[in-house]
Amino acid sequence: MPTLGFHDHDHASCIRSTLARAEAHCVAHKLKFTPVRRRTLEILLAEHRAIGAYDLLAKLAEEGLGAAPPVAYRALDFLTAAGFAHKIEGLNAYIACAHLGEDHAPAFLVCTNCRSVAEADTASDKGRLGQAAAATGFRIERTVIEAMGLCPACVEDTPCA
Repeated sequence: MPTLGFHDHDHASCIRSTLARAEAHCVAHKLKFTPVRRRTLEILLAEHRAIGAYDLLAKLAEEGLGAAPPVAYRALDFLTAAGFAHKIEGLNAYIACAHLGEDHAPAFLVCTNCRSVAEADTASDKGRLGQAAAATGFRIERTVIEAMGLCPACVEDTPCA
């Protein structure tokens, strides 16, 4: 699976197709894709960068979809549980899943300047972490891999020393 997030693409098509996959997933799994949940996913998809819950709440409030913090947190909890979004722990913020509907172990390349995030697929049972786990008899159930740095656009804007 390729790394997604730091390249040009048809953004409108990306949003439409991801929302369609999310709706189909909800129908297939009998999940309620409420207007607030849908709009929250739309906002995450439109941004292509990590967004904090309170920034998200401000957008929802502007649109009359709720102004109390539980509104945003409930929507984000649903989206992460359904696999439609990920929490970027290092920023305490959220992004839309780039591989919605696919079983994957994501790793995140997080720009500390503009907060854009690229999602890459990893295999937690491979590489050094997998080897260390196997050597100790440990079974990895979940990993969170976040690399902090500068995205290509911010690297280009950084003056050389």
